[in-house]
Amino acid sequence: MTKPELDDAAIAEIVRGLDPVDWVQVRLIANLPPDRRIVPSMRAQAFAMAALRGTLRRRYPDLTRSELNMKVLAHFTPVRMLPS
Repeated sequence: MTKPELDDAAIAEIVRGLDPVDWVQVRLIANLPPDRRIVPSMRAQAFAMAALRGTLRRRYPDLTRSELNMKVLAHFTPVRMLPS
């Protein structure tokens, strides 16, 4: 199955929904050494995962912490696993 191509209008609509680039932040991060450059991304990922975990906890209150974590991983993992 192939993915549909995005035309210029669809791409423009997506870009219009994005926040403007913070060039000061981009320069600050670019000047960091490589090992420190990744930290903001890791923090953003941890925040997104925690937010999703909280949402799933409210939606599925009967699931264990481990089951919730597996749902979070399934959401953020591009590779889909078959149910066991």
